[in-house]
Amino acid sequence: MHIPPCDTQEIEILTFEEALRPTRSDYDRDRWLYVPDHYAEYRYLLGTRGENPLICIGINPSTAAPGNLDNTLKSVERIALGNGFDSFLMFNVYAQRATRPEDMDRVRNETLHRENMAAFRYVLQQVGTDYTPAVWAAWGTIIEKRPYLKDCVRDMAEIGQAYGARWLCAGKRTKKGHPHHPLYLRKDEEVKPFPVLEYLEDIRKL
Repeated sequence: MHIPPCDTQEIEILTFEEALRPTRSDYDRDRWLYVPDHYAEYRYLLGTRGENPLICIGINPSTAAPGNLDNTLKSVERIALGNGFDSFLMFNVYAQRATRPEDMDRVRNETLHRENMAAFRYVLQQVGTDYTPAVWAAWGTIIEKRPYLKDCVRDMAEIGQAYGARWLCAGKRTKKGHPHHPLYLRKDEEVKPFPVLEYLEDIRKL
């Protein structure tokens, strides 16, 4: 379990560009994309390399790392491979590590958000030229934990439009329309279109 010792405003945040620079070599860089490449109070990216990744969007990262995936990430990898993708990339609406979403920053760290959006642009650019970026909305009801999380998704939707991203979901959506969290999905669950702009309009008043 990871419980943040303080708000991220009280720690030094590496820019995404800085976090891309290698600092260690105890995992296979040809297979894994891990940014930053060491355990920190935040994580921009974790996943495997490929031409056609399924880009999964959770709320915030927990303790997973290369070669040490938690149950959520194991489910993400299964769903990605089962739907014909050659890899997966785990991204999050907010980059702060916290096993319990209740421990996330009460107020959005604008620096962390800005660099997280830089990471999202980078992710979309990693998709091969023969493919359209596939973005899997998978944050569940946890998006209601902090008011700023919906605004983060709005920024991501705008960025996604610039890259022609297609949004997907898997499993049954909640009564309020939130996309299903990856945990507890069937291993053969198929992804399907997710109308992200319509969804954002529907949850505006939540």
